[in-house]
Amino acid sequence: MQELENQGIHLYRSTVGDHKTYCPQCRETRKSKNKLDKPLSVTIQPDSSAVWMCHNCGFSGGTRTAQQGAFRPRDMPTYRQEPKRPPEPELKPVSDGVMRWFEKRGISQSTVEAFGVYKAQKSFGAGAEASIAFPYRVDGELVNVKYRTQDKRFRQENGAERTLFNIDAVKDHWEQTGRKELVFVEGEMDVIAMWEAGIKNAVTLPDGAPKQAKFDTHDKRFEALNNCEWIQEAEKVVVATDADEAGRALALELTHRFGKDRCWRVSWGDSSAKDANEYLLAHGAEALVKIIESAEAYPIEGLHQVNDYRAEVFNIYEGHVEKPLDTGWSSLDEIYKVMPATFHVVTGVPNHGKSNFLDQLTVQLAKIHNWKFAVFSPEHSTPQHLRRLSEKVVSMPFDHGPSARMNKEILTQCLDFLNDHYYFIESQDDIPTIDWLLEKARIACLRFGVQGIVVDPYNEINANRENGKREDEHIRDLISKCKQFCRKHDVVIWMVAHPAKMQRTPDGVIPPPTLYDISGAAHWNNMADVGLVVHRDFENNTTRVITRKIREQGLYGQIGEAHFRYDVTKQSYVESLPEPTQRKGIASYYQPPSY
Repeated sequence: MQELENQGIHLYRSTVGDHKTYCPQCRETRKSKNKLDKPLSVTIQPDSSAVWMCHNCGFSGGTRTAQQGAFRPRDMPTYRQEPKRPPEPELKPVSDGVMRWFEKRGISQSTVEAFGVYKAQKSFGAGAEASIAFPYRVDGELVNVKYRTQDKRFRQENGAERTLFNIDAVKDHWEQTGRKELVFVEGEMDVIAMWEAGIKNAVTLPDGAPKQAKFDTHDKRFEALNNCEWIQEAEKVVVATDADEAGRALALELTHRFGKDRCWRVSWGDSSAKDANEYLLAHGAEALVKIIESAEAYPIEGLHQVNDYRAEVFNIYEGHVEKPLDTGWSSLDEIYKVMPATFHVVTGVPNHGKSNFLDQLTVQLAKIHNWKFAVFSPEHSTPQHLRRLSEKVVSMPFDHGPSARMNKEILTQCLDFLNDHYYFIESQDDIPTIDWLLEKARIACLRFGVQGIVVDPYNEINANRENGKREDEHIRDLISKCKQFCRKHDVVIWMVAHPAKMQRTPDGVIPPPTLYDISGAAHWNNMADVGLVVHRDFENNTTRVITRKIREQGLYGQIGEAHFRYDVTKQSYVESLPEPTQRKGIASYYQPPSY
């Protein structure tokens, strides 16, 4: 909610119910050991109003927003309003049978007792069975319990809060050492094995590793990362997941979320051990500490060895990499797909529909692939932009026209969908620099899991050149920063750049521009990964989308063009018939808007 953001109150979810977060009034003045606490209680009501109260400094307030319907798109997840807290177990001495089980895995009794592990009877579908219970605690309070049978079946408490196992110890480690470091492993036993070796800042997700990396920001498996939001402050993340397909998928997911610049990777080497517990058994505690300390940083910018890429090459070989995404238009997919970690320049003659087409492209990526976007579009007011995006969501006009406009209920549905997928970057005062813009985009990536960034247009970025740079040098550096950002955060940037004044042909027609026609420099053509041209063919009442540049032809596109017409009854682009002669009868109201 924007009203909360204006107060400096940041929530990872805006769902109805109670939330805990940092207090913007007292956090910076608190002692370092208390800065990670969340004393601010925020309650969001069903009508989207909110109240808050800090239990430390007394900061309180409330806000009221317009009512919105309860609709959530079918493909969007719903979250529990109030997680259930399991009852505290009756602590008893660890049984001999449980201890023998742990001792076989190289774990001492003192370590078992440190985690409060106990034996429990739990139903796994066919009556109660003996299991090992791993308690999950936050600030000392029991929030969840993970149960494991001897034959490696797992379950958790129903309705419990998802958090990271051993998260309290990480907080203590940070406060005691002053180093914000953590080790990510795969499973409670690996966390316990790390503890046995003296490594107290290891954590694991409660739901294990995915079968494959999907990079889904709504994957419940990674909900614990949002519930432990302060973990995003980690400065070094050692990824020590299992040496199998699921472990590699989990490693990809974690590096995607934290950023490769903060991640270090552990290779279990030629050993038969595939995880921390097996390595502890095979080689001992000192060897486990040594292999964690020898974790390799992800490639250092400017200096690399083959070994820096070895794991990634095998990921490519085995298909464990992100693949280009369909756009939702079959004819466009033949020449253009969206590949993460790439920089796209979009150009075209003014009033030929660049922004309009880009709006629909992002909406389709949100619908099909659940992508989220950060949008910088100062030429359009955000409410007006939301109006146009709403039309693309439901293929209905916002205003009265040749077909019935959307009603308030449908508009509410559209805004709910857009609220979950779009974030808007706005500069209230000065014309922003590219550094300012990318910093806001970085926050959007880390906080909200944004995968696509739209800059529309380039000329709304501060063009003041430092140290007497020529315009072409300024553009070169700007594109370089954008490309580095794309690779670092595994996102796509679409940047709209207008061409210089175009000359008409003798018959009065303005031809489609090339990337060399963009104002400023040839760097737009030379440095972009993808170059798109959006051009209206007035004679045939079509819009041509032309791929002028595809760096990796065959991987995510090729040089070519796709044709569309604009259906004003749906306020959306639809793929056009292939023969121009079959398109000449289209009525003039099929012209797309010119914004």
